[in-house]
Amino acid sequence: MRSSRFMQMLLAVTMLLSACGESHRPPATRSEAATAMPADAELAQIYDSSCKLCHANPAAGAPLTGDQGAWAPRVQQGADTLLDHAINGYNGMPPMGLCVQCSQEQFLALIAFMSAQSIPQ
Repeated sequence: MRSSRFMQMLLAVTMLLSACGESHRPPATRSEAATAMPADAELAQIYDSSCKLCHANPAAGAPLTGDQGAWAPRVQQGADTLLDHAINGYNGMPPMGLCVQCSQEQFLALIAFMSAQSIPQ
């Protein structure tokens, strides 16, 4: 009986401690995604004209700007895969993400902004 109670308490403490230190940000809301803008003026212009249409509209099916949970599995694929998808298109994303003049560095900066995460190289 004592052993069973001890195991229950140990399990409860373990579950509580396993959540410590995790900093999950709640998913971005549509209004947060719609008003988000990169600090860099050039990137802000590109985001506004090329990315925002899909990444601030939940109906588009694209991960919302600022929704770290939706972006996490994509970011984990790494810079090469993210660039390939941005340049060549992927699922519903058009090739070049509607930004035919964007450089690879700009794509990565925009993805880092939208995902609110650094992009592993």
